[in-house]
Amino acid sequence: MSDGYPPQYLEGLRLFNEEEFFDAHDVWEELWSESVGDEKKFLQGLIQVSVSLFHFGNENFGGARKLYDSARGRLEPYRPNFMGVDLDSFLMAYQDCFQELLNHTDRYPTDIELRDELVPKIPIPQDENT
Repeated sequence: MSDGYPPQYLEGLRLFNEEEFFDAHDVWEELWSESVGDEKKFLQGLIQVSVSLFHFGNENFGGARKLYDSARGRLEPYRPNFMGVDLDSFLMAYQDCFQELLNHTDRYPTDIELRDELVPKIPIPQDENT
């Protein structure tokens, strides 16, 4: 990526920040299919974040929790920063968003919901050589 970030990557970030999680997932999946190595693994983590939030918003708490765990596992190795994303800050916000679900002992809780004010955002990086 010496010439900057791929347009699909930036479009996925824009959609993610607009909470269009399924659309962000679709855009990133196209890019993921053409990627290799660390970029591919990182994109898979972002895809899983998007789908986890999509599931959380649709009250599929089991799916949301499973993908949360998987996404964190994929993104952790790329801390503190990868492809212009401050992963330390993002993963903290992601955990804050999911904390109520993570604390819940009931497999199918009925008293929680995705709280819009806690949904993490990913600042869109400036096109640069990183």
